[in-house]
Amino acid sequence: MDNKFTKIISTIGPASRDFEIIKKLLTNGSDVFRLNFSHGTKEDHKLSVKLIRETSCLLNKNCAVFIDLQGPKIRIGQLEK
Repeated sequence: MDNKFTKIISTIGPASRDFEIIKKLLTNGSDVFRLNFSHGTKEDHKLSVKLIRETSCLLNKNCAVFIDLQGPKIRIGQLEK
């Protein structure tokens, strides 16, 4: 049983969406992988989840995928008179 209370969260993006990088992150203690849905496409995120799941299975390590959804955007512009 894992008694570790602190979790290490790694954000996956264009620069880290790679098997070798995810493998290094997992072997060096990452517990959670964060995907920022404010950026990227559905296909990008699908590939990231696939790589994370395949790598964690290969290494026999449990990890979570944390999807950071975009919050509401408030834009203030020129009001009509």
